[in-house]
Amino acid sequence: MKVVIKNISELVQTEKSPKKWVAGLDMSKLNNIKDAFVEIENNIITGYGSMEEWQGIDDWNNTKIIDAEGGMVFPTYCDSHTHLVFAESRENEFVDRINGLSYQDIAKRGGGILNSAKKLQQTSEDKLFEDALIRLNSLIKTGTGAIEIKSGYGLTLEAELKMLRVIKRLKEESEITIKSTLLAAHALPSKFKDNKDAYMDLIINEILPKVSEEKLADYVDIFCEIGYFTVEDTKRLLKAANKFNIKAKTHVNQFNAIGGVKASVDLGALSVDHLEQMNTEDFEVLKNSDCMPTVLPSCSFFLGIPYSPAKEIIKQGMPLALATDYNPGSSPSGNMNFVLSLACIKLKMTPEEAINAATINSAYAMGLEKDLGSISIGKKANLFITKPIPSYSYLPYNFGQNIINRVILNGKIQ
Repeated sequence: MKVVIKNISELVQTEKSPKKWVAGLDMSKLNNIKDAFVEIENNIITGYGSMEEWQGIDDWNNTKIIDAEGGMVFPTYCDSHTHLVFAESRENEFVDRINGLSYQDIAKRGGGILNSAKKLQQTSEDKLFEDALIRLNSLIKTGTGAIEIKSGYGLTLEAELKMLRVIKRLKEESEITIKSTLLAAHALPSKFKDNKDAYMDLIINEILPKVSEEKLADYVDIFCEIGYFTVEDTKRLLKAANKFNIKAKTHVNQFNAIGGVKASVDLGALSVDHLEQMNTEDFEVLKNSDCMPTVLPSCSFFLGIPYSPAKEIIKQGMPLALATDYNPGSSPSGNMNFVLSLACIKLKMTPEEAINAATINSAYAMGLEKDLGSISIGKKANLFITKPIPSYSYLPYNFGQNIINRVILNGKIQ
């Protein structure tokens, strides 16, 4: 059945010639059409333009009309960095930070990632799936149409596989587009606290081959940071993953710049994520690479750590992606609308830069730029319709309120 969305006040982020990303000065530009329509058939965008150009309906019996009622239409957000599957919330650690403990202090005393791992290991796969599906459906309503989900709260062969199988079930159950990432190198389990090399051996020689055999992960990740995993650990893991043709998306430069950006880029990582701390070498390495710098401002907001130098990345001619880092410890929100607001308020990005970073660029950071991230003929019909708003800048301006009226995934209203 054909679907037509009509009476759109403004159609945002249209592309006649799809591109892999936008970078530098181009991030301040958006292609939009006022008083517009979109046509969808077989879950794919088949046409769009101004209402004046619309030819009308040939077959009313085989066409569904959706009236946008003067709302705007955007491509759905692509959230390229989340930890959506977890067992329990960690609000006690939130209170600990209010009382003066740092993220690192909490981790040293057995909290943080190790706390989540302990709880997850004790939780059944069915329970993890049911809870994750509720979270996922909630995020869809806020405009997210593609999401990357990491493991990393398992830290054993059995528990990491359990997480990845939950993500696989989510892929099968939901209309949202999902990419999965193996993040076994998220923290050092207590069992291996004095023998990190042995844990790296476990990841590379047992977990990674099993994940590859069962086709459970699209990407591999590692937390390259002081107190977690070194640059050498990062190189070792990425080289092993490359042998299985699994690309990397890495956690780097959250608290310290120690060379993780260069190691990731040199070994073909699709994205480097966090980047709260950047040095001159990091900027130079990313220039002219195919690696997407990805920043996570809600993590900085929640932990009270520095924000990533987003404007400098753009100023130096690079692309930039935005993601939520949704997780129970450092960013317990998967709302991309709030991320857009933080990008504008705290990172000083323009609304145009923020929208580009949350759509086409974050689609690239998931390997989905050919299918999602813009409104273009041949791309998936993943769209959201807002309530009537005065301009697209109102989206990040009006933080804290949901102004999204309807979400369409694969041509279907959610």
